[in-house]
Order: sequence, then C-alpha cells, then structure tokens
Amino acid sequence: MIKKITFLFVLAAAVAAGAFFYVTKQVELFVQQPLQLSEQQIFTVKAGTSFQRVLAQLTEEKLIVSNDVARVVRHFHPELTQLKAGTYLITPQMNLTQALELFKTGKEHQFSLTFVEGSRFSEWRTILQSAPYLEHKIKDMSEADIAEELGLTHEKLEGLFLAETFHYTFGTSDLDILKRSADKLKSVLDSAWQSRQKNLPLKTPYEALILASIIEKETAVESERERVASVFVNRLNKRMRLQTDPTVIYGMGDKYKGNIRKKDLRTATPYNTYVIFGLPPTPIAMAGEASIQAALNPEDSNYYYFVASGKGGHVFSKSLAEHNRAVRAYLRQLRSNK
Repeated sequence: MIKKITFLFVLAAAVAAGAFFYVTKQVELFVQQPLQLSEQQIFTVKAGTSFQRVLAQLTEEKLIVSNDVARVVRHFHPELTQLKAGTYLITPQMNLTQALELFKTGKEHQFSLTFVEGSRFSEWRTILQSAPYLEHKIKDMSEADIAEELGLTHEKLEGLFLAETFHYTFGTSDLDILKRSADKLKSVLDSAWQSRQKNLPLKTPYEALILASIIEKETAVESERERVASVFVNRLNKRMRLQTDPTVIYGMGDKYKGNIRKKDLRTATPYNTYVIFGLPPTPIAMAGEASIQAALNPEDSNYYYFVASGKGGHVFSKSLAEHNRAVRAYLRQLRSNK
C-alpha cells in the first residue's frame, strides 16, 4: 500500500513538473514572439492601464498572437509588469519582451515640428493643426486670445516666435509649443539686443524683430544677411523709403496672386514700404536667429540698393545709377534663361 501511494505521489509530481515545464515553455514562447509589424508604429499605454489590459490591447490591435498562457505571464515575469503610461514607438525588430521593457522605461517617443524661417503665423496654425498626438487648443482662438494666453504684449502674433524644430511628447498642446517658441525668441532677441551695434536706427527690440523679418524674406543666403541688413539700416539713417517687395506682398494679403504690379507698388497699405517711411508696423514673417543677429549687427557698408543676381544671390550697389545697371543685367539674365 505504501509503495502504491509512493508511486502515485511520484507520478503526480512528475505530471505536475511536466505541466509546469510545458507552461513555462509556452510562456517563454509567448513573451519572445515577434511583434506583428511591417513598419514602425505608435502605441499608447494609457494611465491606469493594467498589465493584462496592455496584453489584451496588443492582441486587439493584432500586434501579438494571443495564447491562454497570457493570463499567467505576470507570475513568471513579474519584472515585465511595471508599465508606465506614455506613447511609444514600436518597431518590426521588437519582440513582446522588448516592447514591454520599453513600456517600463517611460521614455516616450519624441515627435517633432519644424517651422521654417520666413513662414507666417497662418502657416504655423496649419502645421500645428495637422501635427499628430498634439492637443489642439488654438483652433477656435483669435490671435488676441492666443497672445493673452501666452502673456504676450502684442496682439498680432506675426514674428513673435522663433522658427526652428521643436520636439514634443503625447499630450503636449499647441499652446505649449508656441510658449516654448515665444520664450526662445525672447531669449535670443534680448541677448542680441544687449550686444547690438551702437547708433542703430532701431528704438526697441520689437523694431529689430521687424527688420529681421524683412531680412529673412529678402535673402536665404547666409553670407548676405549682414549686407542686406546694412542696406536697410543705411536707408533708414538717410530717411529713404525701404522699398522692399516682401512688405508689399504682406500688405496685399489675399490679393497677392504671385506677382507685383506697378499699381501694387503705389497702393497704400500700412506695410507698403514704397509708400511709407520707416519700418512697417509689425514683422512680416517669423525670423530665425541669424536674421535677428544681422539686423542688430549689420555690415559696415555704403550700399543703398540690391537686386537679385539671377544666380541665387544679390548684387549690391552704392548709387541709383549703379543699381539701375545691375537691374538691367538681371533682366538680361532672366531673358537668357528662357
């Protein structure tokens, strides 16, 4: 009888050991299975989501193949269960264990937005509205509302943000991005203002920003910025009109269809520098740091005019006669290119 009981006990233990080995093997196969992905994908672990719910979510999104052992994974791998809420980037190279290890880190995927120098605030609104995983708050807000929310003193937002690339995580709002950009601009502008040249015809940092926006629209050639700035500074000092086309275009608004006519140059708007003296009332675009630095530290020159060379840069002139010759050369260049 004792031998029989011993045999049954040994048999039961063997069966239990076999079952345990089988389940252990199945659990390992389950957690080592590759993610069912053909390309990288964003996956969000919401706050308060349990480990089991994350496994169920992965199954529902067809990212893993379900298995009955999913219910006991936490007992075999408790180190995988402490997941942190966030939005993560998972890739085809990952298996389930690697994905869960990523969810443990809390290192959320960084999205990015790039705002180009010379762009307008209307374009920024479009970019922000289409940005993924960004909370959209400004859609129905006016510029004045946004300015108040950000604590800005100017209700017109053109030029009040620094054009560069910004990184953000899931849950960031468009207002957060704009606040960071406005703060960065203030820092750059304040620093540049403190180190500006003496005797510039600019009374405030805001005027420097207006000039920087014009420089931004006039040239994309890095080596020309200080020289372009010198032309405008020289003209301001001489009480000459700036006569810069980008201000005319900005003042035309929706009426601009791709070309400027003589009639447009004569039509008065607050921004038409062929008609008004001095700077326009606000920036006409978002400026980058290089243009801000150029506006406050222009080249020391005797240039008062410039025109496109037809080869990507500009020809600078000290007199109107010299400028007219450069204009004729530019027109010949255009005709030869046709």
